[in-house]
Amino acid sequence: MNAVNTLQDPGYLAQAIALAQQNVAEGGGPFGAVIVRGGEVIATGQNRVTRDFDPTAHAEVVAIRAACQAVGDFSLAGATLYTSCEPCPLCLSASLWARLDRVVFAADRYDAARGGFDDLAFYELFATPRSEWDLPIDSVRPDDASAPFDDWLAKEGRTDY
Repeated sequence: MNAVNTLQDPGYLAQAIALAQQNVAEGGGPFGAVIVRGGEVIATGQNRVTRDFDPTAHAEVVAIRAACQAVGDFSLAGATLYTSCEPCPLCLSASLWARLDRVVFAADRYDAARGGFDDLAFYELFATPRSEWDLPIDSVRPDDASAPFDDWLAKEGRTDY
């Protein structure tokens, strides 16, 4: 992990908050994100869920997608995500998959809940057994269930991630 310069955190958080406020003014959700590596902003994102009819188009995910395109890699190792609100479980997972070094947020899941967003409810859901969820998650395991992974492991020249 790279050295952390927390002195720059307030400035990057201010950018993320400004993106969120701009998005609200333009009819979108109150979320903005900035990704920084090596002291340079490599991408930003705003919540595009309602604009794009895409429930995965959260500001952090939009920023991660743009940053990966900008650097030409699926790994954002060495980068920090600054976001106007604590990442929901989707965005936290995307941050882990992107191999970000750090996530810094301003508002939290309780602020999001006050605004009518499900972040807190989803965090609470993940703390309960799946058997208690309203959404059934069922495993159906045919004989060839692991075949794609067998193919993956046998493939020469694959790009591991």
